[in-house]
Amino acid sequence: MQTSQSERGSRAYLFSIVLVAVLGGLLFGYDTAVISGAEKGLQAFFMEAQDFAYTDGWHGFTSASALIGCIIGSALSGFLATNFGRKKSLIIAGLLFFVSALGSMDPEFLFFEYGTPTYSLLLMFNVYRIIGGVGVGLASAICPMYIGEVAPSNIRGMLVSWNQFAIIFGQLVVYFVNFFILGDHIQPLVEEMGKGIAAINPAAQWTVTTGWRYMFGSEAIPAGLFALLICFVPETPRYLVSIGQDQKAVGILARINGSSRAAEILQNIKDTMVVKTEKLMTYGFMCIFIGIMLSVFQQAVGINAVLYYAPRIFGDMGMENPMVITVFMGVINILFTLVAIFTVEKWGRKPLLICGSLGMALGAFGVATTFGHAGLELITAASLLVYSASFMFSWGPICWVLIAEIFPNTIRGAAVAIAVAFQWIFNFIVSSTFVPMFNMHLQPGDDFGHWFTYGLYGVICIIAAVFVWRLVPETKGKTLEDMTQLWGKKR
Repeated sequence: MQTSQSERGSRAYLFSIVLVAVLGGLLFGYDTAVISGAEKGLQAFFMEAQDFAYTDGWHGFTSASALIGCIIGSALSGFLATNFGRKKSLIIAGLLFFVSALGSMDPEFLFFEYGTPTYSLLLMFNVYRIIGGVGVGLASAICPMYIGEVAPSNIRGMLVSWNQFAIIFGQLVVYFVNFFILGDHIQPLVEEMGKGIAAINPAAQWTVTTGWRYMFGSEAIPAGLFALLICFVPETPRYLVSIGQDQKAVGILARINGSSRAAEILQNIKDTMVVKTEKLMTYGFMCIFIGIMLSVFQQAVGINAVLYYAPRIFGDMGMENPMVITVFMGVINILFTLVAIFTVEKWGRKPLLICGSLGMALGAFGVATTFGHAGLELITAASLLVYSASFMFSWGPICWVLIAEIFPNTIRGAAVAIAVAFQWIFNFIVSSTFVPMFNMHLQPGDDFGHWFTYGLYGVICIIAAVFVWRLVPETKGKTLEDMTQLWGKKR
């Protein structure tokens, strides 16, 4: 029996190390969505500061500050993965998640008076959130890389796709965690903020003083677990070959793929370690432009404005417990992410992206036209769910698939790095501008900001659909070499 397993490899071993790596994706989702339940209590806390005015602009920046770290982390990921290895880089990411969680929970630690909001404390809080963002940026690039380098080629696509599932699952987990932390307490009303803690509903005072801290601190548990477990997984065979440790590499390959195939795979790795590189624009401007715009549209359609601010949006609709509908939305997101995973090879990339774009536009326009109108709350909520679900079977996972496939081999490393950087930049732009745009008024009491914000997202979704239809090549069933030939013909 041992001989048989030695010959064919151990799928249990493979799935166990992939499961650990996928925890990095879960933390990616957890860290980016934890703000959804904490941001109102956080806003009310800092609006009590006496030495500065905590404006909507400040709140937009604070809610999105982790994304600055994401840009930094994604930019550093290639350097760290190449010079320190995939495993050590993921350990670093786990430690950054852990430090960020504890620091965001208690930003006063060592330097400030507990519970007293000040400008300096706000800056320190954002420093901790940026530290966590660096962890997210590292995980977003290195977790798929790690999985791809340990997985056999025949199931690599499926295993890498589960990393996207883990991101959405992490968001769902934090929705549940925030819901249970909030318990019988409620979120403060916007009109109560800035009037002092005594003016806030007693049921919301705990959320302002303590609740948001527990929400951020809760991430320390999965972060610590990830940082610990990643110590027990192997380094990837490809990286080991790159640093001359062929014996270790073949041992891992044998355990995953079986001893009979290990030597063959090792030789294939060694044959491809030295890859011819070309200048970034070798295949023309459109090749890079399309890759970048896929990343830009994934964020410009506005999805993170929903994911980060879902409880606020549902609360502004008049929902008694917005966290309940937020959790329900998380479940819907999970289900529709599975739709993408199991249909992308059957239906193709372009049809999913175009259908998702049109579905998002329908949902966005539904929110824009019904938000704030008495009696239409259920239509508004349903429109938001359509908007979110449409993203989850299209732009959420499919964008990552296309970015991994669309560039020719010889420029893929540099091109992917540029595309991912644009993704985080536009994530920051959308997330930091949502609150100021949403609260805009042409005259006191009107709903201009509400319909303008979602109307704008709807228009961008339509433009995204046209962009995919006219410019994006279908990569279903094509090899990476086919893409090199495709772009070579377009030069």
